[in-house]
Amino acid sequence: MATGTLYTYPDNFRAFKAQIAAEYSRTTIKLASFKFGETNQTPDFLSKFPLGKVPAFVTAGGDCLFESNAIAHFLGNTQLRGKNDKDASFILQWINFGDNEILPASCTWVYPCLGIVQYNKTETERAKAQVKKALSVLDNYLLTRTYLVGERITQADISVACNLLSLYKYVLDPKFVESFTNVNRWFKTLVNQPQFKKVIGDFKFCEKMAEFDAKKYQELHGKADGGKKEKKPADKPKAQPKKEKPAKKDDDDEDDDDAPKKNDKDPFAPFPAGKFNMDEFKREYSNKDTLKVALPYFWNNFEKDNYSIWYCEYKYSKELTKIFMTCNLIGGFFQRVEKLRKNAFGSMCIFGEDNKNSISGVWFWRGPKLAFELTPDWQIDYESYEWKKLDPTTAETKKMVEEYWNWEGDFGGKKFNQGKIFK
Repeated sequence: MATGTLYTYPDNFRAFKAQIAAEYSRTTIKLASFKFGETNQTPDFLSKFPLGKVPAFVTAGGDCLFESNAIAHFLGNTQLRGKNDKDASFILQWINFGDNEILPASCTWVYPCLGIVQYNKTETERAKAQVKKALSVLDNYLLTRTYLVGERITQADISVACNLLSLYKYVLDPKFVESFTNVNRWFKTLVNQPQFKKVIGDFKFCEKMAEFDAKKYQELHGKADGGKKEKKPADKPKAQPKKEKPAKKDDDDEDDDDAPKKNDKDPFAPFPAGKFNMDEFKREYSNKDTLKVALPYFWNNFEKDNYSIWYCEYKYSKELTKIFMTCNLIGGFFQRVEKLRKNAFGSMCIFGEDNKNSISGVWFWRGPKLAFELTPDWQIDYESYEWKKLDPTTAETKKMVEEYWNWEGDFGGKKFNQGKIFK
């Protein structure tokens, strides 16, 4: 007789924690007929689980449990939970490690590859670094151990392994994990256990690191990525209410006459458009490897007669205090030059630490002149920076572009903290 009913959608790694625990404890559970977005929105389900989330479990006695680790604990046995307080504490430690140190980074890295969320290069690079850090901790710990706690599999192994499933399946290719031999050995041992295989099946390891698929994202989310392109045609009819002018007062006519003139005036109109595809470069930079793809694309297509590269440095570094405030300063700058995005790209880097930091960056845009001087709308912040036009033919410029756009290098001895991209 079933001891309870588990609600989940197929291939839910969170539910796997409980299902594998049940296999080890030889506990029979019933999987409910469940359709995400429907079953979990019914009054009956919400009366038991107000958050509407899964996995969720109803015991044979009618008690309702949510959160995967709690359900796994309920379905497990003494061996999985820990035979004494010391073991139980270490098991809980590693369960929390998996949820806090591995899972957030895994979701940030993997979900864009599946089209679930939009890709953010900065966050993805941070996630990769965090995964490496977590794997290093695990690898060092497992150097002299077969399992995380004791000499037999516990819930610590099950939960941490389940949090690693998506990583090993989609992005941890052989090259990335080649140095984590102890983690690889431990993970392969687990996924080949009969209790694991009965739940997850034959596990297929990643052979080639998955990348963000813009087409897949658009298929799942409609025109989310095309928002900028869609807005322009939609705005134009509103900016041409010429037929309504006769019905308005003279003052309103003057306001309407002024607005289109201001909107229609392109600060870059005096400069040749050239053949450089700014949108395509930004897609290459956002979705692909900077050193291997984006930078070669840039230098192969850059037109020195139609575009220019600039270095900037914030003049008032002594006034900068907390790093987050410096980030906000750059963010405000970006917001006030929003309309520059179509014709420009820039990387602003923060160096140092709290109460001792600086800002500098490398940009490029259409035309030979300092872009901010082309219109008063862009002149609020730019004078707070020293601007220097760079020679695109020199090795020094190419090195600087690589460092600032890839966020790696010696930066003239400055210690890189973080960066923000204008694109």
